[in-house]
Amino acid sequence: MFTGQTILITGGTGSFGNTFVPMTLEKYNPKKIIIFSRDEMKQWEMAKGYQNDPRVRFFIGDVRDRDRLYRALDRVDYVVHAAATKIVPTAEYNPFECIKTNIDGAMNLIDACIDKKVKGVVALSTDKASSPINLYGATKLASDKLFVAGNHYAGGKGTHFSVVRYGNVMGSRGSVIPFFMSIKDKGVLPITDDRMTRFMISLEEGVELVWHAFEDMVGGEIYVKKIPSMKVTDLARVVAPEAKQEVVGIRPGEKLHEQMIGPEDAYFTYEYPEHYKILPQINNWDKDSNRIKDGKKVPEGFVYASDNNTEWMTDAELQSWIEANREKIGKI
Repeated sequence: MFTGQTILITGGTGSFGNTFVPMTLEKYNPKKIIIFSRDEMKQWEMAKGYQNDPRVRFFIGDVRDRDRLYRALDRVDYVVHAAATKIVPTAEYNPFECIKTNIDGAMNLIDACIDKKVKGVVALSTDKASSPINLYGATKLASDKLFVAGNHYAGGKGTHFSVVRYGNVMGSRGSVIPFFMSIKDKGVLPITDDRMTRFMISLEEGVELVWHAFEDMVGGEIYVKKIPSMKVTDLARVVAPEAKQEVVGIRPGEKLHEQMIGPEDAYFTYEYPEHYKILPQINNWDKDSNRIKDGKKVPEGFVYASDNNTEWMTDAELQSWIEANREKIGKI
């Protein structure tokens, strides 16, 4: 699908971009991958790994800057939208800035992609967009709605938009595994609540979900991958079996359990072997056989959350993953 095509990824120097780029170069051999981001130092560091690969280009810019997006999207075929302000406390204390990036930036990108005749756009979402309780989640819910409606807004001009949604990314910068690993020698690990659960997905699985979305989408679908859950106390025990666990309380805007599909979405959600698909409520697209394909409607009241999950990661599975990925944990 991407062979000989040009792909642009916003926020491309983040954890997702650092995994998406090498995997996509190897699997598809695109003509070009453009890393669009505003952090010149991260671009400088990332570029060192691609000095001899003419397929990888770097473009300084911000999704808040509409004109810069228009320039960057010249002759681009596909876009992955990974740029976001996403640290929950940061968003709570800097709400205007979060809105400018996550909502205004989404609108800028949608307009630019339609006008530049981009073929397909997949935007990265988060579990926090499902029944949001914090500003970050609320802005990502608004962003999801914008990308879904973008298919109607495009007016038949050929640009298609979809969304992928997943939870905690194992080992990424700012996630709990590298945090616990960095302080385990102190002998005490802070646990916000001993009942807390989280979904567990690798960056590679996130990339594969994006690939699937591009291959499968008609436009407006929200893809949710089936992934295992784990209790945070169990995760902490695997990382630091000798450390004491100290309950410190939930942070502002933090959920006890992650949720990716709420009961309100169940009316429009279909199940597949490896994922769920939330179909758009507008234009009766949720009844479109081209979007449903071979999906099975989930029951009324269905909720996909980390505490009611049917699949759970074992201690041995997490330990095996840590050993296999130890060198890159917390570095991308």
